[in-house]
Amino acid sequence: MSLPTSVRIVEVGARDGLQNEKTIIPAATKIELIDRLSASGLRTIEATSFVSPKWVPQLADAAEVFAGITRRDGVTYPVLVPNLQGYERARAVGVCDIAIFTAASEAFNRKNINASIDESIERFLPVLEQARADGVRVRGYVSTVLGCPYQGEVPVSEVVRVARRLHELGCHEISLGDTIGVGTPGKARVMLRAVAGEVPMSALAVHFHDTYGQALANILACLEEGVGVVDSSVGGTGGCPYAKGATGNVASEDVVYMLEGMGIATGIDLPRLIETGLWLSGALGRATSSRVARARSA
Repeated sequence: MSLPTSVRIVEVGARDGLQNEKTIIPAATKIELIDRLSASGLRTIEATSFVSPKWVPQLADAAEVFAGITRRDGVTYPVLVPNLQGYERARAVGVCDIAIFTAASEAFNRKNINASIDESIERFLPVLEQARADGVRVRGYVSTVLGCPYQGEVPVSEVVRVARRLHELGCHEISLGDTIGVGTPGKARVMLRAVAGEVPMSALAVHFHDTYGQALANILACLEEGVGVVDSSVGGTGGCPYAKGATGNVASEDVVYMLEGMGIATGIDLPRLIETGLWLSGALGRATSSRVARARSA
């Protein structure tokens, strides 16, 4: 086992972190959040999602937010798109990087989008075809890789199958998500190793929720396997509505603190990132979940 010398953090707070907030957050606050994150040295910041406002009212301002951010050289701002209509809306405001999503659990897919795994992937084919023609990069998310709120255990073989299929279809990076935060380091290691047998490790990322306080341990296990991309959310925002007691995504501040303490470069200004987490906490009117932020501000 050898650790990477550097890790790229994919910041998902502005999309995955905010989408579950019950109170509608002004577009100006979202724009300021993304600009603050850009200033901290993050190179990949997921900006928003061009889903139907009917399903995710919090992100109804996607076009306004993306058009309003100050895009920096060397930083990418991917957005989530569910279909060709969402893709076209995103392209209209200058989006150059997108993400699509499915699950490794048949039960999860059927419950949430009324489609099988294979049917959900079929729905993305027009998006992938158009993105290829436009030269737009596509990231693929695979959720419920370590457990599902409906079916429980998810076969590793299904995670491998779905990740391989998305990669074959042209996704340059596959994010493996423990949606409900039930994974443990041993299971995370086994899952990642199996997927890496079919998809190059350089094309894989990990995305852990911290429901049972296992996220950092899971990330470390995956780093030891060679993964070099980690998703996280400033202030630990986000979460899954299907997991009782879920505490959100792993906090970006905690991840960066751990990586830097291990001598792994991130290129991120940690004090500035912590400041952003504290600012967001105040903007949302609730306490941040980041232990590092609390410690540094004491």
